[in-house]
Amino acid sequence: MPGAENIQLDEQSQQELKSLAASRTSAVRLWQRATIVLELAAGKAKQEIAKRLGVARQTVLRLEQRFLQRGMDGLNDAPRPGRPATIGPEKIAQIVRKTTHETPVDSTHWSTRSLAQETAVSACSVSRIWRKHKLQPHRVKTFKLSNDPLFAEKTADIVNLYLNPPAESIVWSADEQCQLQALTRTQSSLPCAPGHPATKTSDYKRHGTTTLFAAQNVGTGEVIYTFNQQHTNQEWIPFLAMIEEHSPLDKQIHLIIDNYSAHKHANVLQWLAEHPRFHIHYTPTSGSWLNPVERVFADVTRKCLNHRSAATVEALQQDIAQFLDRRNQSPKPLNWKATTDGILQKVKRAWQSLHDRYGAKKPSAALASIERYFAPLTPASAAT
Repeated sequence: MPGAENIQLDEQSQQELKSLAASRTSAVRLWQRATIVLELAAGKAKQEIAKRLGVARQTVLRLEQRFLQRGMDGLNDAPRPGRPATIGPEKIAQIVRKTTHETPVDSTHWSTRSLAQETAVSACSVSRIWRKHKLQPHRVKTFKLSNDPLFAEKTADIVNLYLNPPAESIVWSADEQCQLQALTRTQSSLPCAPGHPATKTSDYKRHGTTTLFAAQNVGTGEVIYTFNQQHTNQEWIPFLAMIEEHSPLDKQIHLIIDNYSAHKHANVLQWLAEHPRFHIHYTPTSGSWLNPVERVFADVTRKCLNHRSAATVEALQQDIAQFLDRRNQSPKPLNWKATTDGILQKVKRAWQSLHDRYGAKKPSAALASIERYFAPLTPASAAT
């Protein structure tokens, strides 16, 4: 394997290359180049690498030479010939700074044209600079980090249920989807046609609402459901009885729910005390992403309701019931792969990013919980 031993990677370069090779968002050429360098460093032959990745052997050889000469910079494209740049680094730094630290007086964010007028360059130049620096001021992503003081403990408890369900038990994920509206559009809609999307009016008539109670069997994917006008403890208790009815008599019931007040009402707690088969697992505050039934609700909204009209609440309930019944004809069990450690490390990095980039100083009870989770056991705590 001539040349395979030439590439020696330090720890930082190896981590960066592995990150690029595992990323689902990086450019294909960067993924391919990172994979080639990693395999060369591992001692694999150039011909073998080229065959596996479907490239020419000369490509592997050329990348090896570039990496030996330029290091990590060798993964990037070489400078292209063309007209020399007319915008200097000071102007580029000004555009980046204004994009990230300032806003126009008449808007919440810059557009290419407004920033071009402010900095005396063309809108196309602003667009190119934004693309190069991966700036998208027009986009806003939503997020919310939990502040639950038992965030790590609750996460570990639920993830362990998914990865290692208890023997002789059945795991259910349950919740309510509230305020589902039966509505009709004020005018007839047009169907999808070549060159023309489907249309619907922006206004509509409401005919009432309903609440969907649903529970998903984590092991089989089957969903049981019912409808109610309200979602108080008085409706929740019959639904718990429905879950028990659909669970084998010889199995314990592990139920994953959120912290909604109706789920913790005194009447509910009394009912649970009288039914010891139930073991309740609460998701962390702002942690509904740990509850698989939320995926069912998302499918109901996206696949069943978004393009549908219903003249009555009964018709709406019938449409949802038909959708869930068809879904139950080929249910899919939950295939959970994320580990507790991996989840908590991601949340920890998110808090660190808030602190480093934006100077967030508010203490987090959830972060303290994560720190406790990863803290090494002391001899005293190990003994207890």
